[in-house]
Amino acid sequence: MPEHEAFPVNWSADHLRLAIDAARVALWSWNVDTNCFHMDPRSFELWGLPCAQTVEFEQLSAHIHPADRDRVRAAFVATRSVAGSYEIDFRIIVENQVRWISARGQGADAGIVGRLMFGIFLDVTGRKQAEEGNELLAGEMSHRVKNLLAIASSLTTLTSRSARSIEEMTSALTTRLMALGRAHDLVRPIPGSQGSATLLGDLISVLLDPYDDHDAFSGRIRVAVPRMGVGERGATALAMVVHELATNSAKHGALSNDAGSLAITGTDDGDYVTLVWAETGGPEIAKSPDMQGFGSRMMARSIEVQLGGQVTYDWKPGGLVATVSAKAASLTQ
Repeated sequence: MPEHEAFPVNWSADHLRLAIDAARVALWSWNVDTNCFHMDPRSFELWGLPCAQTVEFEQLSAHIHPADRDRVRAAFVATRSVAGSYEIDFRIIVENQVRWISARGQGADAGIVGRLMFGIFLDVTGRKQAEEGNELLAGEMSHRVKNLLAIASSLTTLTSRSARSIEEMTSALTTRLMALGRAHDLVRPIPGSQGSATLLGDLISVLLDPYDDHDAFSGRIRVAVPRMGVGERGATALAMVVHELATNSAKHGALSNDAGSLAITGTDDGDYVTLVWAETGGPEIAKSPDMQGFGSRMMARSIEVQLGGQVTYDWKPGGLVATVSAKAASLTQ
């Protein structure tokens, strides 16, 4: 059978409507003289507008995200002079929620009928969110790899200072790197996991174990927090916070030298759990660091979005004192 005979030659309007509905395509036409749009019911639903005979371009523009508005206006005007198909992705705001829309059509008045240009809207919110998630993940992975390399170098230096032989250094460094691997695993979410992940004190102790000195009577990290269970989601978010603080301390703070020490204490008032990260004996801090790097922003986002809390920093001469608050209900999830 010839290729062109493999599909129906005469598709009815009902056939086309079924295909449009299945693909969730929204239809529009644009009067280039009056700047008015005719839209089908799905278009009005997509934009969060009541159905009407026509809608002016400025009415639609009012719903476009302010950061995209000028770009979309310029792009629609430019379509009349640019030949070929076009596709414009932009954000709109519907009931305080952001949606991504893709507008597609033909430029340079191709197919114009009665001063009307035709095209479609597609809801591409899911695709855009997936793309943003992938970009965030790529940035986070790059950040973590760089941090792990810096931590490994720092741990090697620390271990070499106290080791009395190559064999002793090899054993101690291997132990620390293995502990670092276990701590790193805790930062990753476990899909489909149920129930309580661990005790709060155990979680923090495992994460900080690579940085501690295990010689007799020489431990420099002290953990004294409320005894409470932490759920999988709470554990993942909190692990990222502790991991980031420990990484920064190992590179620049109290955990970067032999004299530094760290105390993590906490309180629980029933609604919020407050953890205090207090470093002492670290290198002298000339000025408060800029906490706007990728890791710091990721940590703040984890605390605010996933734990419903906040973090504050107090840079003392001998080290950082960070106070992290989190909703108790969020930690147990």
